[in-house]
Amino acid sequence: MTIRAFIFDLDGVITDTEEYHYQSWKRVADEEGLPFNRKDNEALRGVSRRESLNRLLKGKPVTEAQAQDYMKRKNDYFMTYLNSFSSDNRAPGLTEFLDSAYDLRLRLGVASASRNVRIVLERLQLTSYFPVVADALTIANGKPAPDPFVWVAGGLQVRMHEVVVFEDAQAGVDAARRAGCHTVGIGRSQQVEHADLRLLDGFEGVTLADILAAFEKA
Repeated sequence: MTIRAFIFDLDGVITDTEEYHYQSWKRVADEEGLPFNRKDNEALRGVSRRESLNRLLKGKPVTEAQAQDYMKRKNDYFMTYLNSFSSDNRAPGLTEFLDSAYDLRLRLGVASASRNVRIVLERLQLTSYFPVVADALTIANGKPAPDPFVWVAGGLQVRMHEVVVFEDAQAGVDAARRAGCHTVGIGRSQQVEHADLRLLDGFEGVTLADILAAFEKA
């Protein structure tokens, strides 16, 4: 079996924006008198902004106008945090890993539930690595549906079984498995314990050969 492409989630894989997302939602929750803590935030990983809001509300009814206002405020706060972002915010070990993949002419893409993927990639100076990017503006059915990975694989012109997906959230791992991809779970969260392979410390100390050897079996 030959691996021809890698598809990466953004938040928690390429870079760590988890704290920024948490602080942004926390500000909205505090302003509206909604209970929200770090444990609640775990349920928001890997899903769309709208689904994140639904989970934050925990069934509390709001009008569509209110929902749009909450989401806009959250994004405004998040974008303020992003002003300080640079290439220094790349995940440790990621640059070397991407360079190795690029040298071997592996095809690289990004599939994320975020609407800010392209902005973040620009701030990280990684745009040139990823010719195909799926985000919440591109794909109607986000994770845990397989659509984002199917779309990116199509853009990269590879078959699903030739793809390894790097994810840090259950919704992403589930989506990748439904798409027929191999999966690598990033980090120590129980959300990715069902991935085919786990990198507990991310890309630090991991070589491209390690990943290919795990999946390229005769």
